[in-house]
Amino acid sequence: MSRGGTRASHAVGACQRGRIWLLGTVAVMSLAACASDADGAGEPQVLTVHAAASLTEVMEQIGADFEAEHAGVEVRLNLGGSSGLATQIVEGAPGDVFASADLAQMGVVSDAGLAPEPLAFAANALTIAVAPGNPRDITGLQDLTDPTIDLVVCAPPVPCGAVSAAVEDAAGVTLSPVSEELSVTEVLAKVTSGQADAGLVYVTDIARSHGEAEEVPLGGGDEVAIAASTEYPIATLTTAADAVLADTFVAHVLSESGRQRLAAAGFGTP
Repeated sequence: MSRGGTRASHAVGACQRGRIWLLGTVAVMSLAACASDADGAGEPQVLTVHAAASLTEVMEQIGADFEAEHAGVEVRLNLGGSSGLATQIVEGAPGDVFASADLAQMGVVSDAGLAPEPLAFAANALTIAVAPGNPRDITGLQDLTDPTIDLVVCAPPVPCGAVSAAVEDAAGVTLSPVSEELSVTEVLAKVTSGQADAGLVYVTDIARSHGEAEEVPLGGGDEVAIAASTEYPIATLTTAADAVLADTFVAHVLSESGRQRLAAAGFGTP
């Protein structure tokens, strides 16, 4: 993603602070009603959340927290690359909330009139993943230009692929990956399974590898660091079966509880 996209994401977060407060208010006012309705039903009230693959573990935790606070509600996660999720949503996949790994893919959904008010909720940054012990002695981005290094990255349409391209441009290097994956989860899997020497992933992916991958900083100075940064927007979809419940979930993600979960997973504050 370009640095312009990052600045736009900051603007989304800044411009919507008022709605963040409003969502919090809606959450408090509607909590009793939502819980009461769900308790009286034989089947759970399902909330479908389309979420970027890099959010897998933290969204599972946030979803479980939300279910614990809202009796009778079941959070169902549809996880994958943000570009694929955006395409699904635009093509009519049902859902209530979309949490994207970048503003561009949220923009695809917003431009279709399906996510009118996205809010920035987390920040992340690209880094290099290698096997524990760094057997190829990779020290930074420049080393990844070595043709003997099997490098894996995300495909260009995927947010982590867009960030990888921006980093490559900022560093003035040319990378020749052996494969381009459709999600950052697949990139990480190639590294942890030994199919690749290195992969460009988010810092949070190193944390969720639980020791199966090691981080090597990109290097290259401030310009590369800026290019490597990205922010995540979230929005209630106009297709939401229960817009109030969807807004309540978004408010939960933006709440202190949600932010604590995100921070523990390695995400920054936008």
